[in-house]
Amino acid sequence: MAAQNVRYVTESGEEVYGLMAQFSGPADFYHAAEMVRDAGFRKWDAYSPFPVHGIDEAMGLPRPRLPLLVAVVGLGGAALGFLFQYFVTAIAYPMVVQGKPYAAWEPFIPVTFEIGVLFTAFTCILGMMAFNGLPRLHHPLLTRERFLRVSDDAFIIAIEAADPRFDAPAVQALLTQAGALAVEVVTDPRPAPAPHAPH
Repeated sequence: MAAQNVRYVTESGEEVYGLMAQFSGPADFYHAAEMVRDAGFRKWDAYSPFPVHGIDEAMGLPRPRLPLLVAVVGLGGAALGFLFQYFVTAIAYPMVVQGKPYAAWEPFIPVTFEIGVLFTAFTCILGMMAFNGLPRLHHPLLTRERFLRVSDDAFIIAIEAADPRFDAPAVQALLTQAGALAVEVVTDPRPAPAPHAPH
């Protein structure tokens, strides 16, 4: 097991992002994901040209937190809209409208619904981007010709060198045993940050 915070570099000095493997089809891809999961890796991902049923379970991904966040913020926004209307019409500026009581709830429904939808929509977009680490203007995998085929017919699994269990020969052996057609090293062409000088 490799130690944490270990940096892997090539002979030319480029920092290693990880290892990438291509698989022949969804079945091999699915079983390879199970093997990587069972090996205990945490910093890795699977890419396919179309959704593969059950891949979340094969990868061991936890239940997504976005639906709960959307529900809480959406209902909170709706409640806020309702309370704001109640404050305005029943407390701050009480006014009889069409003979209804000050705090009649029926007229509040359209605005309550719209504010709930507004909060829900923005939470979906911003929450999805935050959980997915977006926007990201650069990704080392996009420099590999093999990876670009993932939008066409390639099934790819990439294991990051930042994973505590990463050991290049062992990872390559695991991916080969899982049925990979090809395994290649992915480097990050950006210059690595210089280490801080001790004070």
